[in-house]
Amino acid sequence: MSASQVTIVLVEDDDIDAETVIRGLAGAKIINPVIRARDGVEALELLLGTSSKKRLGQPYLLLVDVRMPRLDGLGLVRAIRGNPSLQRSIIFILTTSDSEIDRLNAYNEHVAGYIVKSNSPDQFLRLARMLEYYIMIVALPVTEPV
Repeated sequence: MSASQVTIVLVEDDDIDAETVIRGLAGAKIINPVIRARDGVEALELLLGTSSKKRLGQPYLLLVDVRMPRLDGLGLVRAIRGNPSLQRSIIFILTTSDSEIDRLNAYNEHVAGYIVKSNSPDQFLRLARMLEYYIMIVALPVTEPV
């Protein structure tokens, strides 16, 4: 498996934030496909292949906002961890929430990292580099559990 085969699933309800992340990744020359879900419900439909959505195949990793309508980021993470076919998903929280409670709840659900968005001009370059190295170095699961 090459690093470029890993799909990045961006779960973000804010159009401007989503576009900023996507542009930042593209600007950092990250060639991985990026698929956006607008909330936790849409992300679960994509991961499970429900509601006429084609199921996303592995490998993938998720960048999840905390504050979203219908199903927020922490609810999504709990749903993923509670589903045997999804529980090994790699999840990073990418949010403006600097709440210690949100951070603790996320890590209690075994997220790979909790990243607080900032207004720093090089934030997304650093994010892109971190994802690039993570994908290159870490062996991601590519098959369903048996």
